[in-house]
Amino acid sequence: MADRPVLTLADDPKAVEEFVVGLQGAVDVWDADGFNRHLADDVLWGSPFGAVVSGYDEIHAIHSRTFAAARGRQRRGEGGDSRYEIEHARLVAERVAIAYVRRFSVAERGREVPGRADAFDELALFVLVQRDGAWWLAAGLHVPDRRDVYR
Repeated sequence: MADRPVLTLADDPKAVEEFVVGLQGAVDVWDADGFNRHLADDVLWGSPFGAVVSGYDEIHAIHSRTFAAARGRQRRGEGGDSRYEIEHARLVAERVAIAYVRRFSVAERGREVPGRADAFDELALFVLVQRDGAWWLAAGLHVPDRRDVYR
C-alpha cells in the first residue's frame, strides 16, 4: 500500500477566519450583499435541503429574499439569529482553503420550523480560492446538524 500524503499546508488559515467573520457580521444585520460579498461569480451552493444553486446571481436573489423575510421576523421580535463557528480549517494548496463551519441557530434552539432556513443548526463545507490577492468562495455544501442521531 502506498503512503498516504498529508495534504494540509497549515491549520486554520486566516482566509477562513476572515470569511466567517464577514458572514457573521452580515447575518447580524441581515445584509445579503455583505453575506455574499466573497462569493465567486460561478459559486456552487448546496442547500441543506438538497438543492444546488450555480452562480452568484441566483444565490444572491435567494439570500436577498431570505434576509428580507428575516428582517421582518426580527422586527416582530421572532428572533432567528445565528452564530457561526469554525470547526476545522485547512490550507490544502497555496491558494485553496477548505473549512467545516457550523451555524448555530440561537433563537429557535431545538425547534425546527418548516420553511425557515435559520431554524435549525447546520454544518457547511466551504472551499475558498485565492485570486488576485482576495479569497473567494468557490463552493459551499450545507447539511442539517443531526449529530443527535449518532449519539
